[in-house]
Amino acid sequence: MEIIVGKTAGFCGGVTNAVKQTENLLQEGKEIFCLGELVHNAQVMEKLEKQGLKVIENIEEAKQNSCVVIRAHGVPPAIYQKAKENQIQLKDLTCPKVLKIHEKAEEYKQNGYYLFLIGAKKHPEVIGTFGFCGENACMIESMEDIPISLQKFQESNKKKIAIISQTTFSLKKFQEFTEKIKENLKEVEILIDNTICNATSTRQKETGELAKNVDAMIIIGGKNSSNTKKLYELAKEENANTQIVETVAEIELDEIKGREKIGIMAGASTPNESIEEVVRKLEKINVEE
Repeated sequence: MEIIVGKTAGFCGGVTNAVKQTENLLQEGKEIFCLGELVHNAQVMEKLEKQGLKVIENIEEAKQNSCVVIRAHGVPPAIYQKAKENQIQLKDLTCPKVLKIHEKAEEYKQNGYYLFLIGAKKHPEVIGTFGFCGENACMIESMEDIPISLQKFQESNKKKIAIISQTTFSLKKFQEFTEKIKENLKEVEILIDNTICNATSTRQKETGELAKNVDAMIIIGGKNSSNTKKLYELAKEENANTQIVETVAEIELDEIKGREKIGIMAGASTPNESIEEVVRKLEKINVEE
């Protein structure tokens, strides 16, 4: 059995920075809160919580004068205001690429654009970014959202549209959605700003190519990880024998045994330890066979 691990598998730069800086804060012995899960990975969160990280869902749960970590996904402007009012110190670990989208959203809003934000509506990054888009904006998660969004645009009396995206959204879907929007608004100025992270696009492309050239695929990542789910969907399109696991214990071994080539890809919030555990498991199967 040949085991091929994707070159882009595992932590992205934004997640690496967030985890490292949070661990540094915890080592200082301070009481540190995190607004939501720092990363969508149960194993990483368990490790950080053992070091003392306390996860909260509302900024107002934090103690006065305490330190609250803003995760890589970012937050809406209202969070910064509430922290200031409650005298809470923020450690802003928002991914620089997400911060750039916040700046773009503000800029497009000020320049009179109606904003279409493409992404998963309940994802923390999308919720955070949408807070910078202003009143003249819509979220688009599926094709079904497009007619409603177009209607709201027309009712706004705005003359032009700017389209931006969640950094980890499917590139294929982003392109399909923008084409559909253009088809329905032929006489309107449309600015398409593909804000999908380069690392995400590269990872998605590599996943699809790898899936085509192996006998089975294993996608590793947290159950709540949006980008991991997209990798699974992409791999599944190219290779029916694809499974998604959060830990090595979840691997369906019957789907792996006897296969000549196994491809492995992991989401942006998947630590190297999880990837290495899966590789060791497959190597053990090799020995047994």
